[in-house]
Amino acid sequence: MKATAKLRYLRMAPRKVRMAADLVRGKKVVEAQSLLQFAAKHSALPVLKTLNSAVASAVNNFQANAANLYISHIAVNEGPKLKRFRPRARGQAFEIQKKTSHITIVVDEIEQEKVKKTTKSKTSVQDEKSTESLDSSTEKKETKKTYAKDRQSVSSRPQEKRGVQKFFRRKAI
Repeated sequence: MKATAKLRYLRMAPRKVRMAADLVRGKKVVEAQSLLQFAAKHSALPVLKTLNSAVASAVNNFQANAANLYISHIAVNEGPKLKRFRPRARGQAFEIQKKTSHITIVVDEIEQEKVKKTTKSKTSVQDEKSTESLDSSTEKKETKKTYAKDRQSVSSRPQEKRGVQKFFRRKAI
């Protein structure tokens, strides 16, 4: 079940709106709402309103639980440009493009079967990591001994006293 919400002809440049969209892409809805609510970007408010619309649509039409929703797809596309002209010197006119955006948000419900499968795989991965950590700890001890020998040989060399190093030298003196 996927619920979609679209906001079209937003009078804001798509490049600026994408910054807010990238902030919440792929996140859970509750987390995304809190991020957008406190984001310092001006474009976060229209994205938040569109997200709330998508969540309301999912809850109303598909009886989904708002806590189980995540943002499966979010896109910010370019809308039509409003073309205005500004007078310049010697009778010239420079074009100003007032850009618009189209926001599309698709929310989907997290399937419980996927959640169960991922928890099983995480426990097996943790068991593998614990056996690897035992092997790697013995290797680390051996490598520390060899590094200590190398440091002693380097420190036994006489140290040269260096003065001020110049970063930039001219060819001609």
